[in-house]
Amino acid sequence: MNTAAPTANTRATVIRPSSGWFDLDLRSVWQYRELLFILAWRDVQLRYKQAGLGIAWAIIQPLFAVAIFTVIFGRFAKFPSGNVPYSVFAFAGILMFTYFSEATRRASAGLVTDAELIRKIYFPRLIMPLGAVVSPLIDFGFAFVVFLGLMFWFGVALTWKILLLPFVLIIAMMLALAMGLWLGPVNVRYRDVTHAIPFVLQVWMYASPIIYPLSIVPEKWQALYSLNPLVGIIEAFRWVTLDTPAPDFVSIGVSFVAILVLLAGGLVYFRRRERGFADII
Repeated sequence: MNTAAPTANTRATVIRPSSGWFDLDLRSVWQYRELLFILAWRDVQLRYKQAGLGIAWAIIQPLFAVAIFTVIFGRFAKFPSGNVPYSVFAFAGILMFTYFSEATRRASAGLVTDAELIRKIYFPRLIMPLGAVVSPLIDFGFAFVVFLGLMFWFGVALTWKILLLPFVLIIAMMLALAMGLWLGPVNVRYRDVTHAIPFVLQVWMYASPIIYPLSIVPEKWQALYSLNPLVGIIEAFRWVTLDTPAPDFVSIGVSFVAILVLLAGGLVYFRRRERGFADII
């Protein structure tokens, strides 16, 4: 058998592990950006494959949650909702939390779900949690249209602040990505994470101002409460969509700093752990 000798034009790609704590290799992520969107779209297709109602589930779930919360917390418990109807107030919080929880769940489980892909081919592993936080945006978009319809029904008008919505979404994506970067590598070694995430997210929901306003939290506890990164995100989302009173920008600032710290630490942790994914998973 003849073996062709290598020519001067032959190119070799050498794959080496990261050499430093802060070697994040973001250039490779950009080079594989098409794969990111392919994985994101594939997640959407798999989620609704052979589902009779299809994408309608993205609308049904928050609608039923809003109906239940409106009856229990709006009518019976009479939680305040400021100058907007409680149904619209609750829908805003549920919409934002639903995106965050779904993105966090997918980003945390994606490495294990795509174990065969990790074993067989090389690509920047950071693509997987990134794709996981992008794909739920499609669900968010459909549910947001219903949210706009509910606002119209109750006579809640949009203002110029809606132009700030993309910035709020980017911050929510950063938080979900940070959680996925921390939990994903842990899930590779300890599958308990898969079982713990739904419980943690449920507790997190009630520890966030989703069914109640931030104003009912005693003032002396609000600084500590604002360490929950979702506080600033949900309050900002209501402000840009429902024109609620201006949020406490100190609380939003605290939340944003907490998100940046989580994300920076998560990027470093993920990069240090990814070299062993194929061996452990």
